[in-house]
Amino acid sequence: MTTQRIFVLGATGTIGRPTVQALLRRGHEVVCFVRRRAASGGRLAPDDIARPLHGAELRYGDVTDAESLANQGFRGERFDALVSCMASRTGAPRDAWAIDHDAHMTALSAAEAAGVRHMVLLSALCVQKPLLAFQQAKLAFERRLMASGLAYSIVRPTAFFKSLSGQVDRVRQGKSFLLFGDGTLTACKPIGDADLADYLADCLDDATRHNRILPIGGPGEAITPKDQAEHLFALLGREPRFTHVPVRLLDAIIGTLGAIGRIVPAAADKAELARIGRYYATESMLVLNPDTGRYDAAATPSTGSETLFDFYARLIAGEASVDRGDHAVF
Repeated sequence: MTTQRIFVLGATGTIGRPTVQALLRRGHEVVCFVRRRAASGGRLAPDDIARPLHGAELRYGDVTDAESLANQGFRGERFDALVSCMASRTGAPRDAWAIDHDAHMTALSAAEAAGVRHMVLLSALCVQKPLLAFQQAKLAFERRLMASGLAYSIVRPTAFFKSLSGQVDRVRQGKSFLLFGDGTLTACKPIGDADLADYLADCLDDATRHNRILPIGGPGEAITPKDQAEHLFALLGREPRFTHVPVRLLDAIIGTLGAIGRIVPAAADKAELARIGRYYATESMLVLNPDTGRYDAAATPSTGSETLFDFYARLIAGEASVDRGDHAVF
């Protein structure tokens, strides 16, 4: 393994923190470009930011500002690779295009000037069927990266554990588990933060992952929301209780918010969030077979060792926590 000098974006996020730690364990020199007040609502002060990134050099600035990125970030120095775990917080159109596309374009330009030869990009598996603004923004940058001449590793993970943990507290409180339809409309191969971080870090030295789009899931078979619920109730020693929510209810909410959004901009953003919720309620996070138009669990690669149910057990035992922030749906 060759020691490299790595510039990291999105280091304070759910995947960014373990990715920095994975890079450091591999002996790389890591520089993280972060805001002085990070996380949702800017609740993390510099000391809070630095603690989980111990061992990396932190530089502060604004990733949406080309001058800040060049002067406070790269500082005219040379780097071997750019690793980005950066993503828009809400997925709303303005936020998505500003971060998932424009900020990445700015970073790519600065990275090229710094001699970067390889970019590892954390994307999302859902861009294979781009119906939403954030998916279109991510996909547009992917295309720009592939055309840049840099070596690239575009990693498209399936569902994160945190996105599938929103009902744990609800069930612990004795409430039912909410299912869209019969709970088997979708499936995914969830991947843990640490396992995904290791996969991202290993892209630097694994030549088979260069100049490729890399869908990746966690270990085990694909699971449905009903599977998730049944295992959660079993872990809590309770009989399963479900509330079935018709997808058409989401359609009605989207239609209402969309109509109001023509007059009230805030409602338009809420309509987009509802569209995102509907997407994940009806589309599997598995590789999409372009020939059949069907999602294919067997074609979705796996990595790592921790399953979602392992994580649920740790969460219930108080050995893990989850901060879903702006991504909360339930």
